[in-house]
Amino acid sequence: MILWLWLCWGFATSAGQPDSELMARYLEEKLLADYSIMEQVARRVPRQAKFLQRLETRPRMSEFTVKSTIISRYAFTTVSCTMVNSGSEAREGVFEMQIPAAAFISNFTMSIGNKTYYGEVTGKEKKHSSDDKARHKKPPSPTDGRENGYETFKASVFIPRKMQAKFLLHYEELLQRRLGKYEYTVSIRPQQLVGRLRVEVNILENSGIVSLEVPPLRNSKHKGNGKVEGDVSPPPSTVVGHTKTLAKVTFNPSVVEQTRIARNGILGDFIIRYDVNRELSVGDVQILNGYFVHYFAPTDLPPLPKNVVFVLDSSASMVGTKLKQTKEALFTILQDLRPEDHFNIIGFSNRIKVWQQDRLVPVTPNNIRDAKKYIHNMSPTGGTNINGALQTGAKLLNDYIAQNDIDARSVSLIIFLTDGRPTVGEKQSSKILSNTKDAVRDKFCLFTIGIGNDVDHKLLERMALENCGMTRHFQEDEDAASHLKGFYDEIGTPLLSDIRVDYPEDSVEQVTQNFFPNYFNGSEIIIAGKLINRTSDSLHVEVTASNSKKYILLKTDVAIDLPSRNDIRGVPGLEDGKGDKNYIERAWSYLTIKELLKSRLKSDDDQEKDYLMEKAKSMALTYNFVTPFTVLKMREAGLHSEPPQEEFISPSTDGIGEKLQSLQGHKAPPGIRRQQDKQRIKISKTSADGDPHFVIDFPSSKFSVCFNIDGEPGDILRLVSDHKESGVTVNGQLIGAPAPPNGHKKHRTYFSTITILSNKPERSYLEITPKRIILDDGERLILSCDRSAVVRSSSLEVSISANSNITVTIRDTISFVILIHHYKKPAPYQRNHLGFYISSSKGLSSDSHGLLGQFLNHEVKLLQESLNASHQQVGQNQTEALKPNPTNTLKVKGRLIPVVWKQRRIYNGQQEVDCWFAKNNADKLIDGSYKDYLASHPFDTGTSFGTINSL
Repeated sequence: MILWLWLCWGFATSAGQPDSELMARYLEEKLLADYSIMEQVARRVPRQAKFLQRLETRPRMSEFTVKSTIISRYAFTTVSCTMVNSGSEAREGVFEMQIPAAAFISNFTMSIGNKTYYGEVTGKEKKHSSDDKARHKKPPSPTDGRENGYETFKASVFIPRKMQAKFLLHYEELLQRRLGKYEYTVSIRPQQLVGRLRVEVNILENSGIVSLEVPPLRNSKHKGNGKVEGDVSPPPSTVVGHTKTLAKVTFNPSVVEQTRIARNGILGDFIIRYDVNRELSVGDVQILNGYFVHYFAPTDLPPLPKNVVFVLDSSASMVGTKLKQTKEALFTILQDLRPEDHFNIIGFSNRIKVWQQDRLVPVTPNNIRDAKKYIHNMSPTGGTNINGALQTGAKLLNDYIAQNDIDARSVSLIIFLTDGRPTVGEKQSSKILSNTKDAVRDKFCLFTIGIGNDVDHKLLERMALENCGMTRHFQEDEDAASHLKGFYDEIGTPLLSDIRVDYPEDSVEQVTQNFFPNYFNGSEIIIAGKLINRTSDSLHVEVTASNSKKYILLKTDVAIDLPSRNDIRGVPGLEDGKGDKNYIERAWSYLTIKELLKSRLKSDDDQEKDYLMEKAKSMALTYNFVTPFTVLKMREAGLHSEPPQEEFISPSTDGIGEKLQSLQGHKAPPGIRRQQDKQRIKISKTSADGDPHFVIDFPSSKFSVCFNIDGEPGDILRLVSDHKESGVTVNGQLIGAPAPPNGHKKHRTYFSTITILSNKPERSYLEITPKRIILDDGERLILSCDRSAVVRSSSLEVSISANSNITVTIRDTISFVILIHHYKKPAPYQRNHLGFYISSSKGLSSDSHGLLGQFLNHEVKLLQESLNASHQQVGQNQTEALKPNPTNTLKVKGRLIPVVWKQRRIYNGQQEVDCWFAKNNADKLIDGSYKDYLASHPFDTGTSFGTINSL
C-alpha cells in the first residue's frame, strides 16, 4: 500500500473555533485539571469539560514536541505530534508544520492505530499522470504561499474512533548569520491547546557561544500573542542554561500559559539567537571523516565606501501602506549612510524619474535633506516599467564608475524594490533578465526586494542571483518598514571585496563556491568540501581579500585529527544506525544541493538545466533530502512493525574535545608544527631586544657595537626618528619586571609595545603588542599575532608569521622586523615582550635619529683593539680566544668612548653576536643622554631633544 503525502506551500489561516475558546476560558477558571491524554485514556475532567469535548469535531492534539540539536551551525530538528480521536467515528486529523524555506525534510513517519507508515524519498518524474495530479492540491511552486521565508508541511489522515495517530517529522538546515547573529526558529502553531507542549534545543559550538538570547514569541499575523510593548524577556516557562560551548533551551508552557498567549493555539515563532567567538583569521575550519566545512566571518574591519542607487517602485499599486512604509524605511536608511558613501535615487512607474541626473552625490547633510524631500514627494501613479528602471539605474552607476576617480575597492550596488510585475515597456521576464545582466556587466551587485502577493518573486530572485546579490520578499500587511531597514542593515556595511578562499588542488575536491564578490558585516562566508588524502596531517588554507585601500592575505595550516575522535553521536534524524552521523558531510551535501539549485535557476540552457537537475536529484536521494526534484512517498511498514519512536540524545559535556574538532587556524594539536613560521630571519643585527639590549651593526667596519638602556617601566623610547624626511618614526614602550635573584639590577624592562608611524605619502600608524596589531591608515584594522596574515596597501605591507614575528615594509625601501617573545611558563622576572630589528634602512634619510636611527648612516672607528683581535675580523664569527682590553676606545662624531668586548644573543637567542660594549647607558656613544630619547606618548614624532610633535 502506498500513501501520498500532501506537501503544501501555503499557510492555513483557520482561526480558533468557538468551542476551543470556550474551553480556553474554562481552563482559565481552573475547572479543568489536565487537558492531556495519555495512551488514549482521558484523565478525570469535570462534566462541563466532557460536554465541550463531545462538541469538538476534530481529533485533539495531546502532545506536540520539538527537539533540536545544532552542531556548529547545522541544525537537526525532530517534530513529534500525537492526535487522539475520542469520538465515536473516524475523523480527519491534519498535522501542519511551518518549516524554514531553506530547510530540507529528511524523514517523515506516522503511526495510525496499529499501522505504521514511513516516508521514502524518491525522484520526482518530469510528468505526472492525471491520477497523480489529482492527489496534489496544487503543483509545488517556490512562490506559492511563502510565509516570510517559511513553507508549510501538511499531512492529512483519517484516525479511527477511539484511536490515536502519531507523526514524526525530521528536517535539517544550515543556519545563516545575519546582523551578527544566527537565528534558529521553531513555528509553534498547533491551532489548538495542547496537553503536553515542549520545545528543547541543544547547541554545541566549540568556538564558544556568545550573545545567546531568546526573545518573546513572534507572531506578526495573528493577535493575542501576549507580547508586551517593549518586552524583551523570553516566553513564559522558558529555561536557558549554557556553558562556554554548550547551551540548552527549553520551552514547556502549561495549558493555562498557552491560553494566556493565544486561545486559538497559534502561539507564534519560538526564536533563539546566538553568535560564536571569532577573530580576523582564516576562520573556523572543522574537519570530520574526510569532509571539511570552513566558516569565515572576520571582525574589526573598517567598512568599505559604497556607491549605491536606490530604484523604487512608485506605480499606482504602491498606493497606501506599501509606499508609506517604503518611505519610512528610506528615511532611516539615508540617515545611516556614511560620509564616504555616494548615492542617488530613482523612482519609477510608467515614467522613470532620476533625483540627480547623471551623477551620484556624496553624503552631506544638505544632500540627505534634499533626498528625503524627493522621497516624501513621491506619489503612486501609472504602471510598472521594471526593465526601464533597471537600465537607467545600471547606466547611472556604470557611468559614475567610469567617469570618476572612485576608490578602486569601494562597493557599488543597486537596491531595487517593487510590489508587482512588469506592465509597461519590456514585459517578458527572460528579456528583462538578459537586459539586466548585459547592463550590469559584473561591475556591481543587484539586490531585489518584493512586497506583497502580486510580485514576480521568481524574476526578482533570478535577477539577484545572476548579479551577485540577494533577494527578500515581505508581506504587505507586515511591518515592511522594519523589514526593509533590516535587509539594508545586512548589506549596508561591506567590509571586504573580492574574497577568495583557496586550498591545495591535490588536497581537496568537490569544493563549494570559494569566490565571493563582497563580505558584509554581520554575515558569514561558508565553504565545504571533501579531502582527497585523508591521511594527511594538515590542510593548508589561504584567504585573499581587499579592504578599502588594503590587500589582505590570511593563511594557515589546519591540523587534521583522527576521524574516530570527531564522532558526534545521538544527533536527531541520524538515529537509524546506518552510519550517516557526519554532520559536516551533511552540511557539505546541503550546500552543494543549494548551489546546484541556484545554478539551474540561473541557467538558460535546457541541456545544462537537465544535467544540474539530475545531479541535485542524485545527491538528494543519497542524503534523503526532499527538494524540488524529489518527493516524499508514504509506504506502509510490515504488519508487526513498531510505532515510530522518538530517539534523541543531547550533546554531553563529557569528552567534548575528543568528539568535536574545531580548529581556529593556528591551534594545531601537539606534534604538528609549522616550521616555516619559526625559520630564522635573515636581517641586519641592528636591533633592540631583551632587557633591552641594543646592537648596532657597522658592516663596513666589520664589527658591532652594543649598549643597554636602563629605563623605567612606562618609559617610551624613540628608536628611529626621521619624521621630517622619510616621515617614519618608531617608538617603543617599556614594561617592568622584578630583577632575577642575585642580580645587580633593581628591575628588568622589556618592550611591551612598538609603535611605527608614517606620514608619507599618507598618514598611518601601527601599534604592535605580543597579542595584536592595530593598523590605522584612516581606517582601523585589528589583527591577531597568533594568525598568519598579510595586509598590503599602496605604500605599506604588514606580514604576520603566527606567534613568531611581524615584518613591516614601508614603500619597499624601509623594512622592520618585530620578534614576538612568548613564555609558556614565565619566571617572575620574565614578561611577554617584543624585539625590534631593522631589516632595511635604504629609505631612511641621512638625518634620521633615535637610539638606533642615529647610527644608520654614520661609521665609528676603533682606535685600539686587543692584541688577540688585531689581525682578526670582529664580527659574527669571532672566536672565544678574544679577550677584552680595558683601554679599547671608539671614536664617534669626535667623541671617545671606552668599550669592552662582549657577546650578545639575538634572534630569539638563536645567534650570538660579538660586540664592543659601551657602559653607563651608552654615555657619549649616543647624542645627549638616554632621557633625551624619551617620548611623551606612543605617537610622539618629535625629532629634536625637548621637541614634541604628534602625528
